[in-house]
Amino acid sequence: MAKNPDKNERCVFCGRSQDEVDLLITTENAAICCDCAEAAYNAVREVLHPAGSNIKSNGKVTGDFSLKKPREMYDFMSQYVIGQDAAKKVLAVAVYNHYKRIENKDHGLIEKSNILLVGPTGTGKTLLARTIAKMLNVPFAIVDATILTEAGYVGEDVESILTRLLQDADYNVERAERGIVFIDEIDKIARKSDNPSITRDVSGEGVQQALLKIIEGSIVNVPPQGGRKHPEQQMITVNTDNILFICGGAFEGIERNIAHRLNTQVVGYDAQRKRDMIDKNNMIQYVAPQDLRAYGLIPEIIGRLPVITHLNALDRDTLRAILTEPKDSIIKQYTELFRLDGIKLVIGEDVLDFIVDKAIEFKLGARGLRSICETMMMDAMFEAPTSKKKRFVVTLDYARQKVEQSSLYMASLVNREDE
Repeated sequence: MAKNPDKNERCVFCGRSQDEVDLLITTENAAICCDCAEAAYNAVREVLHPAGSNIKSNGKVTGDFSLKKPREMYDFMSQYVIGQDAAKKVLAVAVYNHYKRIENKDHGLIEKSNILLVGPTGTGKTLLARTIAKMLNVPFAIVDATILTEAGYVGEDVESILTRLLQDADYNVERAERGIVFIDEIDKIARKSDNPSITRDVSGEGVQQALLKIIEGSIVNVPPQGGRKHPEQQMITVNTDNILFICGGAFEGIERNIAHRLNTQVVGYDAQRKRDMIDKNNMIQYVAPQDLRAYGLIPEIIGRLPVITHLNALDRDTLRAILTEPKDSIIKQYTELFRLDGIKLVIGEDVLDFIVDKAIEFKLGARGLRSICETMMMDAMFEAPTSKKKRFVVTLDYARQKVEQSSLYMASLVNREDE
């Protein structure tokens, strides 16, 4: 493309000159203006990738939106997420009401219901959000809140959240404005202290304040290539009123706030009876807005996340089911990997129980299952492509040997000694 085309050159389609268009793209023998190029692109896309075909463009789904009923959403999520029934129900209802609000032209009476998922690491917060976005066929972006800072400081501005959503929508603003944004690790931007300080909390309360207008719904100018690195770029206007925000966080230590609130009751027989009914091994289920405020979230951000639900820590039975039952379960993935090399993978039931026991020992939730399996299978996957064997059996002794030789196992022993 010539940067300074001749003034006499005109678009071969519409005949306009450079002075009459924003951009004239030229070659040695012809020229085309930006408007005609865009029209040609849309015409080609309409023929090759008609609406509803779910054809991927640059790795992004471009098919039509498909709203399901809450029960259908719950059943779909259950194919990929084991347990967490309460969270799946809350999420299904909230998402259904959100998109029902969008499709109803008189939705001005209904406010947006953003969602906050509270639960330990590895319990499925990100997986729930990704699964429901996959089912609805809407643009979906995952953003780590720890990289965000207040405007003007080193880090990423909150507008970068919408940049990622635009990228997933292939810069189709209309599709992006009906998408879902998952803000992970939101507990990491909690207010550091209630005490006044001469220093600014640029990655804590400052980020929460900046998120307010985006989460609630407003017109935001989004830099398509990222903020301060390209100050000369033309902004894209995005209306966040119909974008659903799902926030998730482990909120490590919030059980102390919950326990303190539940124990500050009036002294008496009834108060004692209620305390006896509390499940002290799963305090996260009693989380309430006041606990989040005590943890460090500002009241304004809590008010914009009206739907609060919890995810329980994974017990042994749930971890065992996660290994084999979901459509994309870990064991099914490894079985497919070996099958592609012409090898049948066989894993005994006692090996599966061993993996679960180690995951509980390491306290990593469902992520621990994958780490243990990777450690256990590494040598076998290294040899598989060049091996002539058609069958590989993982025994309990083999699994124990590989795990105990790993750095993951040694690190757990060190941590146990420190405790």
